[in-house]
Amino acid sequence: MTNDRIKILIVDDEPDIIEFLSYNLKKESYQVFSANNGLKGIEVAHKEKPDLIILDIMMPKMDGIEVCKQIRSNPDFANTIIIFLTAREEDFTQIAALEAGGDDFVNKPIRPRVFMTRISALLRRKFRKEDDDEQQIIQLDGLTINKTEVNIHLNGKKIELPKKEFEIIWLLATKPGKVFKREEIFHKIWGNDVIVGNRTIDVHIRKLREKLGDDIVKTVKGIGYKMEF
Repeated sequence: MTNDRIKILIVDDEPDIIEFLSYNLKKESYQVFSANNGLKGIEVAHKEKPDLIILDIMMPKMDGIEVCKQIRSNPDFANTIIIFLTAREEDFTQIAALEAGGDDFVNKPIRPRVFMTRISALLRRKFRKEDDDEQQIIQLDGLTINKTEVNIHLNGKKIELPKKEFEIIWLLATKPGKVFKREEIFHKIWGNDVIVGNRTIDVHIRKLREKLGDDIVKTVKGIGYKMEF
């Protein structure tokens, strides 16, 4: 898809940030929309159906974490890319952003070239076509993973997972018993040209174990992870 058909929404309460990001995005021919608070951001998102949303963490009326949760609760936005902007570098802020369903986060101050490269990489992955006949449901010993509906049932109980946690468990479930190296998980879930924090996979695996139990996802020390029953 060409850039002029791609919609990007910026939600930030700082006019200078909106102007700065809009300028750089429009230079690459993206369609750009903006909102100066969380509630307005949700309104614009429902109206425009953006392909990618850039969310500030700290905003009036509704913070970025809550905005992300509400957007992700709507199936229409299951494949929308969400990037968080934050001036904070504490682990708990980044973890909260990922748990809410964010795909990535960028710390302020923003470096234009790095930021635009990341936007481009995330969009390339979004629009990469998948085979029409790809398997959509995996069933393994009480665990059912439905890729079409983006949901999981464990022993008959529905379990809600943020987008990246779902993608990781789906990947591991495609080949039970296989050890997926950390680099392979990064490549398949985020892409080699997308930069994420070193602890990102660890955070997602920890949250998966909290929801699915400690026995399903195993760590192979120094190598990676596998699904085991």
